[in-house]
This record gives sequence, structure tokens and C-alpha cells, in this order.
Amino acid sequence: MIAAFCLKYMFCVVNYVQEYITIKDDFTAEYEEKHSRFIAVCFHCESEQQASEIIAAQKSKYWDARHNVYAYLLQDGSARFSDDGEPHGTAGMPMLDIIKGSGITNVLVVVTRYFGGILLGTGGLVRAYSTSTRDALSGAQKVLMCSCIEYKIECDYGNYDRLLRLISDSGGMVQNTDFTDKITINVMFKEVDSNAFLDKLCESFASKLTAKQENKIFFPFNL
Repeated sequence: MIAAFCLKYMFCVVNYVQEYITIKDDFTAEYEEKHSRFIAVCFHCESEQQASEIIAAQKSKYWDARHNVYAYLLQDGSARFSDDGEPHGTAGMPMLDIIKGSGITNVLVVVTRYFGGILLGTGGLVRAYSTSTRDALSGAQKVLMCSCIEYKIECDYGNYDRLLRLISDSGGMVQNTDFTDKITINVMFKEVDSNAFLDKLCESFASKLTAKQENKIFFPFNL
């Protein structure tokens, strides 16, 4: 579902959040309680519209299931859940509580239940939906989305190696390099590290090299 993660999640910074944790790929976990089968799938999700589309797709996929319960939390604070026919407070809300407690945002969890013929009771349902959600989130690969600044730097061939060392030592990530009569480098820095790099660049090259800001974006780092 997520084929080009780095490109897909290079979106513009719209608030002052410096970083947050989300998941990289979909992950599925299964749980069984008294013959009821719970299939929990967590998805990276960036909007309520995207969440609605994923939920509809899961309901279509598991059309024969008794319940398709969901909960999601977005980085902007938006949160929704549904019990989808389970007793109030036994499914969607416990799932949302698990998501909030995990510290993960921009995530949707859908838990599909195939009824096993034995009633689980209020406590059993809360335990089953909570465990299913926790298992799915625990198994998914996490990434740290950091507010980053992309710079473009031009240099001559004689300064290229020294500039690369400075970028690496300062925590930068080279995104692209063009070699013509001069060298043009696009480099990414975490916003919190960017000013220190600019100071070092000025000092190391006696202000002969400058970094032009290109973009301010969120960029994923594996945890």
C-alpha cells in the first residue's frame, strides 16, 4: 500500500511540531478469544478522508464478519472510533486508548471480529480489542517523522570532499548531486540541527559557500 514511503511523506510543515512517531507499513496481527477471531490491521493514515476509504475497503474485504471496529489518531489531534455494533465502550474506545498510549499518530487500526459462538462479556471484549490493537501496533515498523530543511549548495570540485565531510559530521543527508562545471548538492537537515550547520559552513569556507533553503518538510527516520 505504501510503495514509495520517503516520497509520499515529504509533506509541508503546517505547525510547530518538530517530530512525531508513526508507522511505515501496514501490519496485521491476529488474536483469538473463546473461538472468536480478531484480525487487527494498522495503517499509516494522514487524513480523515483517507481513513474513511481504508475503513470502507476493510469492511468490503471482510464483508462476512460480525464487526469491523476501528479507531484512528491523526497528528493534528483528530481522533475517531466506532464500536460497529459491539456494546458501547467495549471496542472502539479501548482501541483509541491503546493508540494514544503508544505515542503513535497518523495511524488507523481496524479490528475485524468473526464471532465464535460464545459471548465474551464486557471485560472480555475490552481485553480482546485492546490486545489486538496493541499487538498490531507493536509489530509495525515505526518511523520518526522530523521537521527538516532541505538546502541547495553549489561548490567547485576542489571543495567537494571537504563539504561532504562537513555535511556528514553535521548530521546531514545528501539527497541529490549534480555534476556540471560546478557541483550542486541538495542536502537535508533536521530543523534543530540546521542553524549549527549553517554556522559551520560559513566558518569552514570563509563565507564562500552558501546554502539556499529549498523546502521545509517532514522526513522519515527509521527507529
